[in-house]
Amino acid sequence: MAAPVVSSVSPNQGSASGGTTVTVTGTGFTSVTAVRFGSKAATSFTVNSSTQITAVSPSGTGTVNVTVTTIQGTSTQTASFTYVTASAPSLSSLSPHQGPVSGGTTVTLTGTNLSGATAVRFDGVAATSFTVNSATQITAVSPAHAAGAAAVTVTTPGGTSNSLVFTYLAAPAVTGLSPTQGPVSGGTTVTLTGTNLSGATAVRFDGVAATSFTVNSATQITAVSPAHAAGAAAVTVTTPGGTSNPDDPQAFFFYAASPSLSAVTPASGTTAGGTTVTLTGADLFGATAVRFDGVAATSFTVDSATQITAVTPPHAAGAAAVTVTTPGGTTNPVGYVYLAPPTLISLVPDEGPTHAGTVITLTGTNLTVTTDVRFDATPVPFTVLSPSQITAVAPAGTDGPASVTATTPAGTSNALTYTRLPAPGV
Repeated sequence: MAAPVVSSVSPNQGSASGGTTVTVTGTGFTSVTAVRFGSKAATSFTVNSSTQITAVSPSGTGTVNVTVTTIQGTSTQTASFTYVTASAPSLSSLSPHQGPVSGGTTVTLTGTNLSGATAVRFDGVAATSFTVNSATQITAVSPAHAAGAAAVTVTTPGGTSNSLVFTYLAAPAVTGLSPTQGPVSGGTTVTLTGTNLSGATAVRFDGVAATSFTVNSATQITAVSPAHAAGAAAVTVTTPGGTSNPDDPQAFFFYAASPSLSAVTPASGTTAGGTTVTLTGADLFGATAVRFDGVAATSFTVDSATQITAVTPPHAAGAAAVTVTTPGGTTNPVGYVYLAPPTLISLVPDEGPTHAGTVITLTGTNLTVTTDVRFDATPVPFTVLSPSQITAVAPAGTDGPASVTATTPAGTSNALTYTRLPAPGV
């Protein structure tokens, strides 16, 4: 077999005090008995394969030849290693000093004697890459690492620096939102629950920044939703540890379209409340309130996206604005009129013949929207003259008393007595 051949050494320089780990590349590295730097044996060496040896340089000066000896002889090629007298490197700061466990953070290392750096390590793990910018600055890309602190060091021919701490942060996660929906106009205060939320730098709704946000703890953030089109929006949190998963079904906020009202039927009812009304409009799903002049309906049922059935609350006589509130906001108001119940004060005349045709004047209050006048159970023709007066035509009937009432959307009045008189005998 042939004597070993040394083709290169890397690095090709190191500290005069020794201790540099050098990779020796060549051929014929079988049954190696010695690795020498000049005349001095390597402090230690490991044969990795027949073409590679890892050796630790002894102390020395100047430029020496690295040789490998096997039972077949000693290499004769020139593979220079230069001893340099260099000050040990030192580190003073890292920026940024934290990043995600996935690595990939570009970190600027500041210090002294950083020229000729041969390694940058995070807890002993080599940086993904690094660039020596000057004797006082190196830019390095962090490797992946478990969450927690990692000691960062720089190695040069002058030795290995002191260590500074770079903190690896776990990625944030959003596990819940409350409330889960709000109007397209934004402005909803949303509580985000999750993990690793400390140090959040952004909260986004479908990529749109929250109007504002506050980090309450490592597990909670309060954010104000921005404006957004109707539909679902993925809510994400970004921290130095990364960005939360936008596909988590627990992290969706639903924007609801603004509701609107077009009509209330019937359009009026009694001041006592209790009238069942139908509200017609659009985007009424998820209604949380129906109000009459700010007073909650006695009850309501959402029949569909375009219809709600509600029961009116009591209210003073007059107009009331009806609104519906959903997660999408509050509708435009639609008018509803509260009517005082009708009352009757007098009938003129209050008696007449048993045959039909006598015109009776009914005097009272709240008669404007009268819908029915009855003599006992018999409806009769009538004319509303004013809020306080109606004329009606008495129907035929047997002699004796009959109860006269007037009915409006607000109810039926008290009854007054009309007496039918028998025809005189001859």
